[in-house]
Amino acid sequence: MPYIAKEVKVGNLVLGGTHPIRIQSMTSTPTMDTRATVEQAIRLVKAGCEMVRITAPGLKEAANLQTIKAGLKQRGIDVPLIADIHFNPEAAEMAARLVEKVRINPGNYVGRSQTITNWSEREYQLELERIEARLYPLLKICKTHGTAIRIGINHGSL
Repeated sequence: MPYIAKEVKVGNLVLGGTHPIRIQSMTSTPTMDTRATVEQAIRLVKAGCEMVRITAPGLKEAANLQTIKAGLKQRGIDVPLIADIHFNPEAAEMAARLVEKVRINPGNYVGRSQTITNWSEREYQLELERIEARLYPLLKICKTHGTAIRIGINHGSL
């Protein structure tokens, strides 16, 4: 029997289940360059992207997602935006209130994990507790605002 993935809403888009594979790409412009980021996002949508990922490394970039989103809407573009977050739980929490999806890597979400290469069992357990304590507020915000969350699984996650 084939596996049917769970359906997930990202803004007005539904992923998984029997829905088609969705196309996403990421902007390469500085997030604080609103005009360039809006223009690039429009080009991505015109090329077929159904979701646009934008990096938000800090609070000012996370806050600017709202301006970028408004700029897209002014131009008639209603595309789900995804905040790409590394090392900054506060930026993730802010972005989760503004965009349709937040992407994090659990291994660098609280910033310390990649600096230790040889963990004792106690250090590992404490780090898991620290990640859980920082992750719970984000999950609560996502639930409240209907924001999807993607947990990145790659070298940045380890």
